[in-house]
Amino acid sequence: MLTRFLKYLQVERNYSVQTIRAYGDDLRQFFSFCGVEPSPDQLILISHRTIRAWLSQLLSSNHSARSVNRKMSSLRSFYKFLIQNGVVQKNPMNKVLAPKMSRKMPYFLTTTETDKLLDTVQFPEGFIGLRDLLVMELFYFTGIRVSELANLKVSDFNLSGSTVKIFGKGSKERLVPLHPELKPLLAQYIDLKEELFPEQQMSSLIVSNSGRSAYPQLLYRIVNKYLSMVTSLEKKSPHVLRHTFATHLLNQGADINAIKELLGHASLSATQVYTHTSVEKLRNAYNQAHPRA
Repeated sequence: MLTRFLKYLQVERNYSVQTIRAYGDDLRQFFSFCGVEPSPDQLILISHRTIRAWLSQLLSSNHSARSVNRKMSSLRSFYKFLIQNGVVQKNPMNKVLAPKMSRKMPYFLTTTETDKLLDTVQFPEGFIGLRDLLVMELFYFTGIRVSELANLKVSDFNLSGSTVKIFGKGSKERLVPLHPELKPLLAQYIDLKEELFPEQQMSSLIVSNSGRSAYPQLLYRIVNKYLSMVTSLEKKSPHVLRHTFATHLLNQGADINAIKELLGHASLSATQVYTHTSVEKLRNAYNQAHPRA
């Protein structure tokens, strides 16, 4: 059943290779703890008490609440699959509560740091500098995920309509407006890319120095290099720019539901983490303006 489930995640849910591998590792660890094989006749022997015991064992062995919740999510998805396919009649996960975890506040750039990144930092001459600047601006102006940018193609852009089509998690598609600053840079980059690497015209938008399709690690290296020039944040990843995109929109009065759609979040709860910035802004205004503050 485990093989069937992982194939289902790949074919029907279109999950990434990394996500499928993580699900598989979590579930194999669980079955090892239970001492059973993931076969229909043995799966029915697992009760909610067994799952709670595994949960307790994970927490007592210094697994973080975040790590345990991810494993619980893997198990929850597996049992949902079993129910849908009639392998088990009752879902033991219904009687298991995942541990609460404190939500970490996202790392993001200040407006000063962002201005310095886009207006002051000197990018190299030629194709590499143009590509690196485009990468930084795409992350900041669209809030795109690193995996989404790696898979982005020239054909996904509608320059006349000023939009870009982004394919997110679970093959969900969303349209994101193109910032006016992006359009001339994008057109210049595409022209140079097609001149240097004409055989790559139908491949990924972002390519390596040799013209090969971009990959996440390349994008991480580009972002880390330039963020290191403008901020002392502990994390300097593409997700910092995605957080910056959302935080700055919210601080400028954008509706949180609109931000949810732009980010491609499945639920509003994932977007609400950004409301901390507005609360902090209100607190600062209160402290500065209230006579007794």
